[in-house]
Amino acid sequence: MPQKHPSVLIDFDGVLKIGDMLAPDAAEFLRFLDYSKVPALILSNSSLKTGKEITEFIKTNTAETNISAITTVDASYEFVKKNYKRVSVYCIDSVKEVFHDLINDQNPQAVIIGDLGDRWNYQVMNEIFLKVFNGSDLIAMHKNKFWKPDGKNLSLDAGAFVSAIEYSSSKEALLIGKPSQVYFKTALEKLGVDEGEEFFMIGDDIENDIYPVGEIGGKGILVYTGKTKFPLKSKFKKPDFEAANLMDVISILERI
Repeated sequence: MPQKHPSVLIDFDGVLKIGDMLAPDAAEFLRFLDYSKVPALILSNSSLKTGKEITEFIKTNTAETNISAITTVDASYEFVKKNYKRVSVYCIDSVKEVFHDLINDQNPQAVIIGDLGDRWNYQVMNEIFLKVFNGSDLIAMHKNKFWKPDGKNLSLDAGAFVSAIEYSSSKEALLIGKPSQVYFKTALEKLGVDEGEEFFMIGDDIENDIYPVGEIGGKGILVYTGKTKFPLKSKFKKPDFEAANLMDVISILERI
């Protein structure tokens, strides 16, 4: 009986998607995982899309795969569904719809913050602050400091607004997205990975992708196609594996 391959978690942005396009070797990499029957799940720290939208993007860009995806939207919904009956959600309308069966803006047990883009203003911030100050838990889909909405120009991300609410309410947000273990454990549960079982995380961010999985028994494969540039600066601890691109990752997975 062939030995089961360890499960693999794969970061989306910076690994499978570079800029607005799939990575040049993404299709071949996904075919390798399917052919080799590697248990795998794609992760995205985005709060603008669901996992279904991620897989649709991959298929639209001519990379057929049986591998599923989750985002911080999916993980946040699963978490609040298990822990709350009433929530207030601040994010774009299409994502807010995911939480429609739990939304109660008058008496929420928790406030969930995602991406609002240019809809952030004083009224929205004060509304969130009052709900949290008056007893609602604060949940952040992610706490990214900044991003590039157009792929070129920097803009404040949701983390800045979450931090402002934390400061004013003296209440710390529960983080769902990376590097939170909540996110990784949700992904591993979906793959059926038991505690202590070997797994690998393929990511481009040494601090948000690679280090956190080491704390829960995983091994990291750092890919130099996104946030982290080669060579790795001396202040960082070396990851378990390093790869220039996804073809290198295939070679690594073939050896383990």
